[in-house]
Amino acid sequence: MVNLVSASWGSTLTQTDKQQRIIAAIDLGTNSLHMVIVRIETTLPAFSIIGREKETVRLGDRDLVTGCLKAEVIERAIACLRRFQEVAKTLNAETIIAVATSAVREAPNGKEFLQKVEVELGLSIDLISGPEEARRIYLGVLSGMEFNNQPHMIVDIGGGSTELILGDTHQARTLTSTKIGAVRLTNELINSDPISNAEFQYLQAYARGMLERSIEEVLANLKYGEQPRLVGTSGTIETLAMINAREKLGFVPSTLNGYQFSLKDLREWVNRLRKMTNVERATIPGMPEKRSEVILAGAVILQEAMNLLGLEAIAVCERALREGVIVDWMLAHGLIEDRLRYQSSVRERSVLKTAKKYHVNLEHSDRVAVFALSIFDQTQGILHNWGSEQRQLLWAAAILHNCGHFVNHDSHHKHSYYLIRNGELLGYTETEMEIIANIARYHRKSPPKKKHENFRNLLHKEHRQIVSQLSAILRLAVALDRRQIGAIHKLQCEFIPDKRELKIRIFPSRPDDECSLELWSLDYKKGVFESEFDVKLVPSLEESAVILN
Repeated sequence: MVNLVSASWGSTLTQTDKQQRIIAAIDLGTNSLHMVIVRIETTLPAFSIIGREKETVRLGDRDLVTGCLKAEVIERAIACLRRFQEVAKTLNAETIIAVATSAVREAPNGKEFLQKVEVELGLSIDLISGPEEARRIYLGVLSGMEFNNQPHMIVDIGGGSTELILGDTHQARTLTSTKIGAVRLTNELINSDPISNAEFQYLQAYARGMLERSIEEVLANLKYGEQPRLVGTSGTIETLAMINAREKLGFVPSTLNGYQFSLKDLREWVNRLRKMTNVERATIPGMPEKRSEVILAGAVILQEAMNLLGLEAIAVCERALREGVIVDWMLAHGLIEDRLRYQSSVRERSVLKTAKKYHVNLEHSDRVAVFALSIFDQTQGILHNWGSEQRQLLWAAAILHNCGHFVNHDSHHKHSYYLIRNGELLGYTETEMEIIANIARYHRKSPPKKKHENFRNLLHKEHRQIVSQLSAILRLAVALDRRQIGAIHKLQCEFIPDKRELKIRIFPSRPDDECSLELWSLDYKKGVFESEFDVKLVPSLEESAVILN
């Protein structure tokens, strides 16, 4: 995320500006790059869309041999993003929030592409996982459609992936992401024009097979007697709604939000589209430029999803991932307290759910987290200048640092890295998950080293520094609960500048406990901390803390 006001334009926010903030969100999809610019009414809270931009860049058109993003596509994307920045500047956006999805996630050079964008444009792009993409789509739909506490199924067909979601206002019950999309299936499965019967039959069967697991998960979370409404979002579904409305109504409604079409209508369109060439599909009234090339594969995905769900109609919602990115930003900045309150704790709930999944001793992990955050807070502005975002990453790593025991006790810190990195921590970007996993990885044994592949995965020097310093803090916190019995009640830190000493006063929970094992462990582990922060650590055992009932 780049703060345009402070970084580029030198303006300041007035009180009125704070009540009406302008934010831009960019979605780097497999087929197109989209930007939405909104005016946030912080007193409501709500937002209205004041600008939209779209360009078909085709990030999903990757090298067939290596799977890498092509050089010409990268240049096209950077040129598009530069134009988006200029538009956002013209509309006085204070911040641009950008996310990348499946095409960049899967490309071997995806992270290098994001780094190139940051160097050339000063724009930081968050790489998000499939489930996290689904969660933000849910937030976007929720912001633009009234659920009335009823269950809704949401299908979002993108270029490279399809997200299926079950939600009911209070929470998203199921978040799934499947590696089938309009661009992906067109590139991989369609070689004839018009499509041959054999290719069409395989396309249908493949889409159905890939969707089955996600559909089963969604249906399994429906309660007895519930009759969910199906909502569709994004380009494929909006295009199908547009061409259907133009033919059935004779015109396209001023807004597609809430427009419905039936599975019967969809089947008729699939049968018509399969008999047409790309050129013929492009002449259909209402068909957007370049959508004709991939519309058949997208329509088949939707048809098979509706068949498996057993639903006969779908309603369109014009809000999706980009708007969900805005809602998520508002949640993170405390601008939403009522309707979406449950979503604001998604990070904490996701971490605790993962801890439970891997049978983590939460009493121990919670004590470690308390000690880690205490050291973080007491040394902030003295030994480090990390803020609330890094503090939250430290908490997550502290809670999950021992989850690797689920695999094996030996080298469990390495197993912890793997489980965290390949888990589904909702609310976090791919980079944040990489940082959390690395902090947990280095809570014991070797400190971070450049030769370690997991540490090299962090492309930014700042991210590596976060891991190096916060993992050093986590090491001390783990040592302070060495016996995992809560022997230490609290600690106090005092920095002596002229001596470069950090005194840590340790208060035992019981007056007769000398905490010798904890003190030994602290002395054993302090070397990494001392080296990282250039201090001498001096622990001392104080009288037992007074514990009130």
